This record gives sequence, structure tokens and C-alpha cells, in this order.
Amino acid sequence: MNSTNTAAVLQTEDLRTEPSPAGGRTCSRCIMDVTDPDITFDAEGICNHCHRYEELAKARLFTGKGNEHKLQELVDEIKAKGKRKEYDCIIGVSGGVDSTYVAYVAKKLGLRPLAVHLDNGWNSELAVGNIENVLKKLDIDLYTYVIDWEEFKDLQLSFLRASTPDSEIPTDHAILATLYSVASRHGVQYIITGTNVISEAILPVKWGYGYFDLRYIEDIHRSFGTTRLKSFPRIGLSRLLYYRLLKKIQLVSILNYTPYNKQQAMETIEKELAWINYGGKHYESIYTRFFQSYILPRKFNIDKRKAHYSNLICSGQMTRQQALEHLQAPTLSSDRVREDRIYVIKKLGIGEQDFDRIMALPRKTFLNYQTRYRLTERLKKLGPIRATLLGKR
Repeated sequence: MNSTNTAAVLQTEDLRTEPSPAGGRTCSRCIMDVTDPDITFDAEGICNHCHRYEELAKARLFTGKGNEHKLQELVDEIKAKGKRKEYDCIIGVSGGVDSTYVAYVAKKLGLRPLAVHLDNGWNSELAVGNIENVLKKLDIDLYTYVIDWEEFKDLQLSFLRASTPDSEIPTDHAILATLYSVASRHGVQYIITGTNVISEAILPVKWGYGYFDLRYIEDIHRSFGTTRLKSFPRIGLSRLLYYRLLKKIQLVSILNYTPYNKQQAMETIEKELAWINYGGKHYESIYTRFFQSYILPRKFNIDKRKAHYSNLICSGQMTRQQALEHLQAPTLSSDRVREDRIYVIKKLGIGEQDFDRIMALPRKTFLNYQTRYRLTERLKKLGPIRATLLGKR
């Protein structure tokens, strides 16, 4: 079906982007509800995600009284290990809030980062402009890895046909693999990421499992792919251990070492770096924008804003009432959803009927495929040993 006919069909289609009412229980503290099939509640109606946030905040946030020295110690360590090298750290950049603010913080701290960007073919023009402008203003060098589109398209279609709600995993995995590869090539021991407890601690495992799990990715592609993955960046357990134990490369969540307020961070990068807002978390990617605003709510009854806002509630940056009010608005305008749908279907090289069949497939999760989930769960119980193996700080 050509784009003109597709547009005609969509003019009469219900393009609501908000999920249908869950008809079930909602946490009394945040706004997570039973659209997460694994959610649990305590006697006061507070969910397991809130409790997990508190545990992670206690273990991984190094701000406030008694921790003032932690950030400086980390910076001194990075500078010392990077002495006489062209760069002392690697930072991943997507053009989003967190990675942009990381670039800003890194330069403010006197670090010498190399920015690494994975171009998976879905960058919006605004994202490209933001990345170029920000790095120019900060005087940070950029390395871009352009992924093979035919391979990546085949992998994305494999995940869509696998019918799981974590079709962003191939991108996240490729980013991780690329960051480690570039760090190793430059002899850099620190990868500074934008991941943080303040805004990203809450995400149900069945909403987004697997960016570390190469076995899962390869099983999905083996089951549904048609093209051999020759150049797709990948990092299995053995390669991860090589980078961590032999190359001594660490992942550093530097935003956990600084007082991080999401709204203030956006205002800072808008004012000082001329960064332009996308209107949604991770909307710098056209595919992510469409997947989160259309496929997830319509097929899986998942609204990721529930997790995003709940995190901000737990960190004291949003009230529960504010979150509920924000949730009433559509994730994206119907016009933009319509445009994105036409664009995504065309770029993936499938027809309207093919896409409808994908949307109608029975819903599954990572548990329907081969994974290293059990191993990961065992590692979680190892505490310090797990941290040593994964190199996360």
C-alpha cells in the first residue's frame, strides 16, 4: 500500500495513544499499576518499584552530606588514569537530556571526553542538530558508528515479529558494545553514561529486558531474521569479562555523584548549549518515539510514562497528582503519530498489511525465548562480585 492510501486509512482510524484503563490497582505512592504483570504491593499499598528505588538510591547515590568527596575522588581517578592519553573518558551521546547533561558535566569537571554516537538510521533531524551544536559548544570530539541499515532493519523486524515489548534492545545493546569497543581501542578505562537512579531506576523487567543479553538477541534473530548479522556491534559475556577484567574498563554513572534534577538539567542545557527539547523521553529517535507512543500502548497496554513519572515522584521531582495529570495527555499528537507510522512502515520496507499482522500477533515476553536471565538473577545475589564483573559504579 502506498503512502497516499495509508494516509487515507489512517484518517478514519482511532489513533488514541493512551492505554486503555487497566481496571486494577495502582500504587499509593507512585503511579505504577497492574499493567506491570509482576507488580506487588505492601500493606500500605506501596509497590515494589518504590521500595526498589529506595534501595538503589541508598546504594548508588553519592550525593548529600558525607558524600561531598566522592565526586572529586572519582574525577581525580579518571584524570590520573587518563594522563598522557588523548582522552581520559568515553561518553555516549544520543542528543537526549541525560547524555547531553553528562557531556556538560564532564567538561565542567575538567575531563577530556570522546563522545561516541551510534547512528542506527532513526535519528531525527533535531537530534542530529542538537548533537552537533552541543559538542561544538563544549569542544568535544565525536566518533559516530553508522550501523549497517539492512542488518539492523532485519534485526528490528525480528523483534517486532517476536512480539515482545522490548524492541529497543538491539539499539541499546549496540550502543553498549560500541562504547566498550571504542574505549578499548583508545586505551580508556572509563565510560561515563547517562544512566541514573534519579530518573531511571524504575522499569518493569518485562517492559524492557535484555540489552546486556546477547543470547536473547541472537535467539530472536535466529528465529525471525533473514539476513546474517556480519557487522552488528555485539558484546557477549566473554567479551564483557575481557573488557572488564583485562582492559579494566568501568561504566560510571556520573549523574549519581551529582545532585541531578531533571527539569533543572533541561533548563541548563537549553540556556547554555542551545539544546532543543523533543517533547518526550528518548524522542530524539523517530523509531523510539513511534514505538513508545503507538506500538507499546496499542499492542501491549504499556505507557512508559508511568515508569518515568514514578521515578520522578520517588526522587521528589514530581508530585503524584502532577504525574496523574500529565498522564491524561496523549503521548504524542495524532498528526505526529500518523506521520511516524507512515514513515516507520516505509523505512522498514514492509506493507500496511504486514504491519497490521505484526500488531495482531499474540503478545510474548523474553521468557518465551532463550536468554541468560537466570544467570543474571544469580549474579544479582552476588553483590560486590557482580559489580566487579560488570564494572558498574
